[in-house]
Amino acid sequence: MGCVHVVWFKRDLRIVDHAPLVEASCRGPVLPLYVVEPELWQQQDASARQWAFCREALVELRQALAALGMPLVVRRGEVVAVLARAHRHFGVAHLWSHEETGNGWTYARDRRVAAWARSQGIPWSERPQFGVVRPLPSREGWAGRWEARMASPILPAPVALEPLAAVDPGSIPSVAELGLADDGCVARQPSGRSNGLVQWHGFLTQSSQRYQRDLSNPARAVSSCSRLSAHLSWGTLSMREVIQDSRGRRDQLLAQGQPAWALALHRFEERLHWHCHFMQKLEDQPSLEFSELHPHTAGLRELSADRLAAWSLGCTGLPFVDACMRSLIATGWLNFRMRAMLLSVASYQLWLPWRDSGLHLARLFVDYEPGIHWSQCQMQSGTTGINTIRIYNPLKQALDHDPRGLFVRRWLPELAQVPAVHLHHPWTMDGETQRRCGCVLGRDYPSPIVDWSAAAALARDRLWALRRGAEFGTVADAIQRRHGSRRAGLPKTALARGRRGGVVGDGGVQQLCLDFNQR
Repeated sequence: MGCVHVVWFKRDLRIVDHAPLVEASCRGPVLPLYVVEPELWQQQDASARQWAFCREALVELRQALAALGMPLVVRRGEVVAVLARAHRHFGVAHLWSHEETGNGWTYARDRRVAAWARSQGIPWSERPQFGVVRPLPSREGWAGRWEARMASPILPAPVALEPLAAVDPGSIPSVAELGLADDGCVARQPSGRSNGLVQWHGFLTQSSQRYQRDLSNPARAVSSCSRLSAHLSWGTLSMREVIQDSRGRRDQLLAQGQPAWALALHRFEERLHWHCHFMQKLEDQPSLEFSELHPHTAGLRELSADRLAAWSLGCTGLPFVDACMRSLIATGWLNFRMRAMLLSVASYQLWLPWRDSGLHLARLFVDYEPGIHWSQCQMQSGTTGINTIRIYNPLKQALDHDPRGLFVRRWLPELAQVPAVHLHHPWTMDGETQRRCGCVLGRDYPSPIVDWSAAAALARDRLWALRRGAEFGTVADAIQRRHGSRRAGLPKTALARGRRGGVVGDGGVQQLCLDFNQR
């Protein structure tokens, strides 16, 4: 009979509101375990910036657990092999963890862990940490279940953990030790629960007042959004504590006669709901990470290595698009509208497959959350079949959200001296103007790699011709029944198909976020 309860930490790097830790601690000695999986970190959606954020959180988690009596134990290798060694050494009575709606690799790994646990007669209890329901036979009633889960009590950390004698905590490898190449994230936000709490307190008490006004502006959103997306993705904060704190603060603001500020927090909370709504899609249909949700859109686009490289590096010749990409490369974060614009440009004007552009963005996002990311990649590229086609006009976005060009000049120093009248479309400069301002197109900054307006029009015509197909709507209706929201009043697919979409400058409620990035 085993005597140790293993708490397997994954993307839940905290001790507060941690149901597996609390339940295990009530039943016997606890082995808090994190497994560094080299194969996971070699996947196409993994990056050095993500591990750096995770590593900082692990260091703080180890300290928090040590204060309870038993520090975090870190082992490097394949999870089943690590668990088997723990079982031989201690005898594992029970395996505890949170549910994870991860990528295809973690899904397959969890199935291997489940098979091993069954073979050893070891129960494995997984507890939800978001609003994702497993299994979910129908979306009916999902929103109510989400509300009930978010309203349940926040679990305090255990009072103490019984120390396990002679257990080496193990080292937490650096980025280099894990074999990850530096990816240029020179301005990544700090990790760890303590930093997350500071960030959250500042948003609640100060910057949330500007949230609604600034969330679409790529420069101001940095200080006006909550910036909790990475902390929620890596679990240094729990969704439930954020929801409850926000609602408590909103009630306080209403009592103080500040309804506009309270409304901003309400909008923020709506996006927390959508966070789980999109994760539920991948939970219900793991294949959407790899295959088009609507099968009629499969094979629609062709990969151009040159276009993908130019877009990935921020060298498309469209300044606002390039500035957003270079900002993301340097910081690991970008506000929701600009993320959506980047993917829209890749999918429509550059006609790149969503999977290829999505992998590049996944690596850049410190807050990468697979369930949200791949659902949004498909939505933004028009492959779901149930969302209205929205093709961002990047020039309109530039004029709306960076009219003075401050954001562009910051991230594209080669355009620093370009006159304002030409800044967002430098191809309008004549040769003499280019020489005077030190920005010769094709030498200092690229000429546009496509005719943006013509490419958008062609993409629009292709997508709408496909949607007019005889069987497209029947399949779309089935997708809507399986994945559509039951709360937000989204239009029926038949109505959506009746509206001919064009090139638009902004999105609606369905636009929302990539990786919960509107926060």
